[in-house]
Amino acid sequence: MDTGIARTLLNFDTISLGELDSKAAMLERLDNKYILPADAFIPALERFTEHFEVLEIKGKRAFTYATNYYDDPELRGYYDHHQGRRKRCKVRVREYVDAGFSYLEVKLKDKRKSTVKKRLRVADTANPLNNQGLAFIEDNYRDIYDADFGKTLHPVIAMRYERITLVAREGGERMTIDTSLQFQANGTARKVRPDMFIIETKSARGNGIADKILRSLHLHPTNSCSKYCIGMASTGSVDRHNRFLPALKRLRLTDPVAA
Repeated sequence: MDTGIARTLLNFDTISLGELDSKAAMLERLDNKYILPADAFIPALERFTEHFEVLEIKGKRAFTYATNYYDDPELRGYYDHHQGRRKRCKVRVREYVDAGFSYLEVKLKDKRKSTVKKRLRVADTANPLNNQGLAFIEDNYRDIYDADFGKTLHPVIAMRYERITLVAREGGERMTIDTSLQFQANGTARKVRPDMFIIETKSARGNGIADKILRSLHLHPTNSCSKYCIGMASTGSVDRHNRFLPALKRLRLTDPVAA
């Protein structure tokens, strides 16, 4: 992690995982994503200390996440996002490496274009899409879209990154800060420079305290900034990725893919 970011994090008051879960689970929210270099982000982070607390577990404030995304053979999960379809679904298994547990997670968009995330604790990490997991996906897809999911899924990309989580002192707003991203798919591995950050703000209306601070510093969201789609595009796993070019350029992932 960038040393300037690490130093600034020391200025935050802390919040425990239990307090975060009770205060700001925010599984249904509107979100904005920003791609920022450390030198542009540090002034905003310094101002966040007045309004946010940082998640700390056993003395750590940055945590490793390892995620496998699943899609069907036609990659409809990717291309539905690329085409901007409202009815879309992402399926992933996320390992919280430092905590030692995993969740099967389903992300969908509701009629208000809010992100709805449902998750199920994974007991069998060798076979996360067992009968229970598949039923979980089908049930949640049907609840949102009143239709069967009906896709055969297989793992398509693995990624790993460090995450910092900030929680507003008041209200349900929170924010995640991801860095040191690594993607592996299609026989190719790509890395993002450790001084580049993907910041995701999550609030009820999509215009929270963090968004206002970032906007006051002339820092604006990057459209189409799905880590799944960026990873698929940067590893050469898909034929079309024009929608994600701004994000790829900001992350400096537009160089030719090395086999």
